[in-house]
Amino acid sequence: MGKVYLVGAGPGDPELITLKAIKSIQLADVILYDRLVNKELLSYAKKGADLIYCGKLPNYHTMKQETIHHFLIRYAKSGKVVTRLKGGDPFVFGRGGEEAEALAKQNIPFEIVPGITSGIAAATYAGIPVTHREASSSVAFVTGHHQNNKQEDEKWESLAKGIDTLAIYMGVSNLPYIIEQLLKYGKSKQTPVALIHWGTTEGQKTVTGTLSNIVDIVNEEKINNPSMIIIGKVVHYREKIKWFEKTIENNTVISEAL
Repeated sequence: MGKVYLVGAGPGDPELITLKAIKSIQLADVILYDRLVNKELLSYAKKGADLIYCGKLPNYHTMKQETIHHFLIRYAKSGKVVTRLKGGDPFVFGRGGEEAEALAKQNIPFEIVPGITSGIAAATYAGIPVTHREASSSVAFVTGHHQNNKQEDEKWESLAKGIDTLAIYMGVSNLPYIIEQLLKYGKSKQTPVALIHWGTTEGQKTVTGTLSNIVDIVNEEKINNPSMIIIGKVVHYREKIKWFEKTIENNTVISEAL
């Protein structure tokens, strides 16, 4: 019997991966990796390791989740060390919980290696603190997908009334619906909003606005996935503490300084 590592590869910047995650890549006989995983991380794989792409696009799945489960189980049962490399954190909208369940059902040994999730990292690289003593004492990670039912309405009511900062994943295509729900349940039209495209990478682009005008701004700037949506007063702090753009402009990154 082999072993499976369910690994968070972080938000895009390859230097944000953990040491434990790198070790799990180096140990692997087989690596199954997702679309948003920075390909530079595959350079840590040992010679001869099998690299299997499992990437998923909106509305198009290269590999179905059940097929991924099948590969994890099959390779582990054949005695292989398998690393399942997932963007961000495996348990934050990464379906890592489902994969862990499938492995546990087959009595396959596994470890879970957390990663830095985009809801925190992309905001940080845009100069937006998801919590702040004067502006936000609560933050919620939210999927931007939606279903038209009572439970969905109750969710948005709770988010609009009870949470200071919303970090919304996979929500660009549903942005008008999200705004509609937040306004419906009492959020001010002047609530600040930021969208961060390809956060933590050199291709990062951030646009800001309010609930009243962000859809027009996003359309004008042609912002699409992958992007994080940050909603709340903390977005105001970007103008004071944005740092990543200056770092890129000045070409001063930590690795070069070292």
